[in-house]
Amino acid sequence: MTYVIAEPCVDVRDQACVAVCPVDCIHFDEGVDRTLYIDPNECIDCGACEPECPVAAIFTEEALPAEWVRYTEANALWYTDKDAARAMINELKPA
Repeated sequence: MTYVIAEPCVDVRDQACVAVCPVDCIHFDEGVDRTLYIDPNECIDCGACEPECPVAAIFTEEALPAEWVRYTEANALWYTDKDAARAMINELKPA
């Protein structure tokens, strides 16, 4: 995965990034998820989403601050086990 949505998105869920994604790889379940997730298998690494995020929550994997590195796993996990990804977000940033 090249792009990761990290902690600044938690409980914000601004969807400006979704609107500009040319492959629709950013998802969340409204009313359930606390953050948005980038699908690592669909993302084409175009970078269109990064400058559109008003809370600066989207990073390349290489630029992701060390304290948010587990968000890489959470983003990928959501696409195979949503409940586990949600639990991880709750662990990383308790409500």
